[in-house]
Amino acid sequence: MKLLLCDDHALFREGLRHVLEGLGEEYDLIETSGAPEALAATDEHPDLDLILLDLNLPGVEGFDALRSLREHAPTVPVVMLSAAEEPAAMREALDQGAAGWVPKSSTGPVLRAALSLVLDGGVYVPREALAAPPAAAEPASPLTPRQLDVAQLLILGKTNKEICNELDMAEGTCKTHLAAIFETLDVTNRTEAAAALRELGIEPKRRGAPRS
Repeated sequence: MKLLLCDDHALFREGLRHVLEGLGEEYDLIETSGAPEALAATDEHPDLDLILLDLNLPGVEGFDALRSLREHAPTVPVVMLSAAEEPAAMREALDQGAAGWVPKSSTGPVLRAALSLVLDGGVYVPREALAAPPAAAEPASPLTPRQLDVAQLLILGKTNKEICNELDMAEGTCKTHLAAIFETLDVTNRTEAAAALRELGIEPKRRGAPRS
């Protein structure tokens, strides 16, 4: 297993190495302290299994590093690490294609459980991210706005390729959102997901109607 860690605090990187030892399998950890180094590392190590990314990096605005990594290495899941615990920030990270958000205040077992879930193809969504769904025209939903866009097209039976074309979305990001939808709704396939979404009162996306 090969992991990439991007965090500008050496002490945190050292502590995380000890936490990762509890995953129960051998791992190779590549450490970087900035976004440019992380992007270069994805070229040097095309066999990465997971990227751990600090939200607040020097010289990086907001989620720019996350977006760059998702575009540069779309098949590698990215888990955000941050001292911030605002639900809005967590939801925004998931909307931008993150496979999870782990607060730095989390315990070692919580972090290991989150990473194991993501490595198994899941998406780790902290409870705080669902505590206050954003106001929207759609019915109240446990999904983020971008996940809702994907879900509405899923109800119509759209394929991943069709969803990507309609939402101008990378395939890796689409798969991340679908995995998050399945995990949140506690379903295992698209048919079950569509049924669960209809039970929540979520209607199919109208063609040509832009989100407000």
